[in-house]
Parts: sequence; structure tokens; C-alpha cells
Amino acid sequence: MSVVPVIMCGGAGARLWPLSRKGRPKPFIPLPDGETLIRKTYTRAAALSGVGRIVTVTGHELMSLALNEYQHARSAGIAQSLILEPVGRDTAAAVALACLHLAQVEGLDAIALVLPADHLIADTKSFSLAVLAAEEIAAAGRVATFGIRPDRPETGFGYVEADGTDLIRFVEKPSLEKAREFLESGRFFWNGGMFCFRVGVMLALMKEHCPDVLNRTGAAFEASRISACDNRTTIEVDQGEFAKVDPVSIDYAVMEKLKRGACIPCEFEWSDIGSLNAITGLTSPDGEGNRVIGDVVLKGTKDSFVHGADRLVCLVGVSDLLVVDTPDALLVCTKDAAQEIKEVYNQLQVAGSDSALLHRTACRPWGSYTVLEESQRFKIKRIEVKPGGRLSLQAHRHRSEHWVVVSGQARVTVGRDVSTLEANQSAYIPCGGIHRLENPSIEKLVLIEVQCGDYLGEDDIERFDDEYGRA
Repeated sequence: MSVVPVIMCGGAGARLWPLSRKGRPKPFIPLPDGETLIRKTYTRAAALSGVGRIVTVTGHELMSLALNEYQHARSAGIAQSLILEPVGRDTAAAVALACLHLAQVEGLDAIALVLPADHLIADTKSFSLAVLAAEEIAAAGRVATFGIRPDRPETGFGYVEADGTDLIRFVEKPSLEKAREFLESGRFFWNGGMFCFRVGVMLALMKEHCPDVLNRTGAAFEASRISACDNRTTIEVDQGEFAKVDPVSIDYAVMEKLKRGACIPCEFEWSDIGSLNAITGLTSPDGEGNRVIGDVVLKGTKDSFVHGADRLVCLVGVSDLLVVDTPDALLVCTKDAAQEIKEVYNQLQVAGSDSALLHRTACRPWGSYTVLEESQRFKIKRIEVKPGGRLSLQAHRHRSEHWVVVSGQARVTVGRDVSTLEANQSAYIPCGGIHRLENPSIEKLVLIEVQCGDYLGEDDIERFDDEYGRA
């Protein structure tokens, strides 16, 4: 039986702030080549021999981002299953959800291949060979993990010890001295976070080692809302039941307790892009060791990384810096302080700052919006609607809206009235008015929206009809 890839996509990527935010985490960061980690993961999974279905377990709020990335990947004829978690409950619950779904649609003998969405593997041929070896082991009833052969002593990764293909044990992130010992021994590998197993085998192991996680996840799965469209199945996991699941990793819940686990030694280059220093390595250096993205001018600067966005960034007379400029946040730190960026992110979260949650540009199933300016009683947005895109039929209780079409064509519903607007025409949406915006043309629709009111939060929305299944 062919393998079924299970892509797990979540987290906040706190060490990559401000590139990564909770609403657009690490798997969706554009890399220097223009692609994202989740798109590369999906493409790599789709290229495996015989794949007929790919399962993605992700947060409900990330669905549109994932679908947008998948549209750019070559996956003709592959069925998609989207399992949408209402809250994060770590990887054990995510694996349980995938297994419960695959047991229904593929059977207990189906072989699942769990892949984190935020790993970078350039050598797809070696990856495919490693998967084939893991499939054989999984077909025999064992659970296989992928061990990445280390090329340096690394204290930021967990390790696995193996004797041939026999998994001996999992090891937490070591000290530098221990990491050097691991490298010299040849028996230790970085824990790649990828697993391969028969669905029935994993469900039995979870029943034995973490029955509470399995039972509570099962209750949430049974209460889920399932919809199907074309070649895609969407499973919206019940929030009330899923919130009762204890957050625990699959490593701790099951993998560390295996008696006959297997390890596939992998020789390919691998990275989990866990810090800005890892992002730095994806860009070629100049003669002074500087690596730049965007519109950047350097003078007397050495060994620095600069990620620009919408404006010119200049560095003069500095060295060993990480500089990341985004439309709403600027980060400057030394390279050796890269791991401390997470503390800044945590501080922003505690303070309730939007900078920890959202970029100024937010993607939606119908397109995107960019916040241009915001004050206490008004907000200005640039809205793009894809050809055929259709926002939900909705109302706002605390604000009115003014729409001005910049380019394209807009079909506007306000109450019972439906009108078509061209460039330089406008519409007014009163507070509480039921309305909808659509793009009926084959060209992109761009408009400016001005919101006025006593509350301008994104949660001031009541949906009456939505083709994307949002509540």
C-alpha cells in the first residue's frame, strides 16, 4: 500500500519574529527563492511514488494560507484532507486526528508518513529513498523515525540513538560537551520529527500509552463537522471536546516508550529553520560576509544579515547583526542573541500586541487585506479579492464601512440591493447592515476600505452565509 503523507502545520515560530507571527507562522514565510516551507513540504510529499491522498493537520485560522500554498504545488489527482484544529494541542493529538481519519477513509493498514510543515530538505531523491525504507519497516508493523546524521555538535536539537536501524532511545537537547560525544560516536542522529507507521499500529500504541489523549481526541473527532468539495475533504474538529485534550508531544506520549522502534539513518541535508541564523544560511554572502534580501545599502558593514521589506534599509559601520524590517516591526540584534528573540515575542504576547499575532497583510480564502493606517476610531485597508472570490454575507455591530473601487469590478450587496461597481465608484455600508463583496470578473479586484466606529477589531463580524465554512 502506498504511503499517505500527513503534514503537521502549526506553532508560532517565535524565534523567527517578526517574519513569523501566530496568524502567519514559520511554514508560510517566503524563503529567498520565493517559495514557503509548507509548499516545499507538500511538493516533496506529492512527488513520492503512488501518493493518492495528502492529509494536513493545521489550525482553523491557517486553512486559507495552506490552500493558497497548495494551489501553487503540482498535485493533480491527489485527494486532500484538511483537519482543522480549533486550538493547538501539540503533536500527539494531531497524529491521533490523522489516524482516526485515515482509519475511516484508507483503513487500518494504511501507512502514514508524518511530516512537519516547516522542515527544509533539498535532496528529494535521498528523501524518497529514506521513505521507501521506512515504508518497508512500517508494513512489517514497526514504527520508524528518521534520524538525520549530524555534521556538527548541535545543542538546539533533540537526538535519537540507534544501532543500525534499531531505535535505542530518544535524548533531549544536550550540552555542548555531550553533543560532541554524540557526533564522535556515530550512533546518534538528530531527531528529524518525521515518522512512518501503519495507522492501526499507532492507534494501538496510543491506546496503550496515552489512552486519555486518544479518547478525548476521538470524542472531538466524532463531534467534528465534515464537508467535501471536489477532491477535498474538510474536517472541522469540535472545539468544546478538543479543548479537553492534554497538550503532549507524540515523542513523549508514544515514541519514547517504543520497545521495537526503528530508525532510518538519513544522509541528506536537513534544517528546521529554527532561528534567523538558519534563514541567513539560505542567502549567498557578498565579499564582506553580508547576506541581504530586499532594497539594502551597506557601508563598512561585515558579516550581517538584512531582510528588507517595503523600504530602503541602510547599515553603516556595523558587524555581526541580524536586521529584519517589516511594515509594522523592526528587529535589530546580534547574531549570538538570535535565540533570545523568542523572549521578545513572549513579551509582546503578554502585552497583547497585535505584532505578535498578525502581519499588516492578512490572507483570506477570497484574497487578502493590508492595514494602511489605524487610529482609535478609524482603520484604512487595501483589499484584494481574487477572480471569483466571494466574501461572506456579514454584518458589523460597531462600525460602518466605505468602499472605493481602485481597479477591477465589484459586486456589492447591501441589504436587498445588489449593484456592480467599476473603478472610481464607491459604496457605503451602514453599521449593522448585512452586506457582501464579490469579484465577478476574471481580473483582480482592488479597493480601499475605510472603517469608522467605536470598535474596529477583526472579531466584530457576524456571518450569515460563507462558502468557506467559517463560523
